[in-house]
Formats: sequence, structure tokens, C-alpha cells
Amino acid sequence: MSEKPYETRLARVVAYIHDHLDDALDLNRLAEVACLSPYHWHRIYHAFYGETAAATVRRLRLHRAANELLQAVAPIDSISERAGYSSVQAFSRAFQASYRIPPAQFRSEGGASMFVPFDAVRSGDMAMHQVDIRSQRGLTVAAMDHRGSYMNIGRAFEMLFHWLAVRGLIDPKARSLGIYFDDPAAVAEDELRSMACCELFSPDDVRFEAPVSRVEVAGGEFAVLTHVGPYAQLCFAYQWLYGEWLPHSGRETGEAPVFEVYLNDPRETAPADLVTEIWLPLRQSA
Repeated sequence: MSEKPYETRLARVVAYIHDHLDDALDLNRLAEVACLSPYHWHRIYHAFYGETAAATVRRLRLHRAANELLQAVAPIDSISERAGYSSVQAFSRAFQASYRIPPAQFRSEGGASMFVPFDAVRSGDMAMHQVDIRSQRGLTVAAMDHRGSYMNIGRAFEMLFHWLAVRGLIDPKARSLGIYFDDPAAVAEDELRSMACCELFSPDDVRFEAPVSRVEVAGGEFAVLTHVGPYAQLCFAYQWLYGEWLPHSGRETGEAPVFEVYLNDPRETAPADLVTEIWLPLRQSA
């Protein structure tokens, strides 16, 4: 069997995991989804994705749990059970191992104690977060639409990279982007619009077909805030960028939507070490 059919079968597993996080995802069931031998498929998965299927399940359930903790609605024991842990103590150990903070503290402090943007400096008790003004040419990306919670855009990224991989279009130098069109505070969660994207260097050589499309990301000037930490905390970075930096910057936002650039892989990086750039388009200064 060639590499591409393996990619196709394993992509079905990834999609199944994203869609069935509340189910009992035992290895034999995932082997059935992959249509591969239960004696070998998990080794193939690990070789392709750099983590075991069980690690993927744990990572995605903890990612969801972090978002649920910030929403401060469900009790921690319910979040723990939904994440697949037999006790709050076991959940707390696993959460702290990944997020470097106990879940109760993560909730009580809103996760904000971990929001320390890259290159942050301090003057007395006031944090001054570094925002870089950058100019960038327009770029072309392969994009897959996502509708719903921004925290669930990972499924669209997995499917996008599968589409690129089976066509031999993965370039290690290409950047991964997420384009976000709506304010989650103003738009119902199931109506939020976003796109999972990957930069293309030779887009004219690509034959696009559904569900992937060619999208042009406009160039210009951008305010770029680099955030280090879990994706669930990005809401605090946005609040600071729009609520603190922008009103005092003397700049106005441009017409294009904000986008994020992801500088490392969540499959290989602890949530506390994830690096995300938020690119806010600016109106051209006079």
C-alpha cells in the first residue's frame, strides 16, 4: 500500500476522534475506522502523526476541558468526567502536567495569570506587552471553512493538512494560519465563521477542489502580538490588544479580518509553550 492511502485511512481516524470525544475511543474501534489491522495500525498512526492515538484523545479532551474551565459554568468534577478521568485528582494531575497550573487555579484566575505575551516587559506593577508593527505582502493560502466554536477549528486543520498531504503539497516552510471573521462575544457560537489555512508558495500549480479553496490574504500593515500559552487563553490576548493597545496606539483597524499564525505544533508542544501570533490589520498610516 502506498503512503497516500495510509494518509486517507488515518485522516478518517482523526476526524472520528474529533467528532466522538465523548465516546469510548478504544484502540480496536479506531482500528476499525482506519480499516487497518489492530496489531499494526497504532504504530502507523504514531509514525505519521508523531503521537499515539491515545495521546491525541487525551490532548483534545484536555484542550476542551481548558475551554470549559474558562467558561466557568460546569463544575470541575463534571469536566473531569467528560474528559475521561475517573477522579478529579487524576484529572488535576493530567491537567497540571500539560498546562503547568491546577485546573481550579486555572479557573479561579481565568487563565489570565498565564497570559504573558512574548517579549513582555514590566515596569513596576504594570505589564507592557510588546506589539510589533509589521508590513507584509499578500499571500495565498489553501483554506478549509469552519463553522462553530473557534476552539474546535483543529478538526478543519487536520482535514486541510490531510488534503495537502495526499497531493504532496506539504512544505515545512509554509505557515499555518487561522482566519477569524466574527467576534465570539457578539455572534452565537454555532454561527462563528473561520478558516483553517496553510500558506502556498506555488498556488498556480494547485488544482483546488471542495472542501478546500484558494484564498488571498491581503497584505499591508499589521499589529502583531505574540502570545505564549494555551489556545484557550487567546481570548485574554485579544481583550488586551483591542481594549488596551488599540485605543492608545493612534491607529485604526483595516477592513480585513484578524488572523493567527501558529509557530509550533500542538502535537509536539506542551500547551504552555504554544506560540501564536495575532495579526491585526491596520489602516495605512498617513
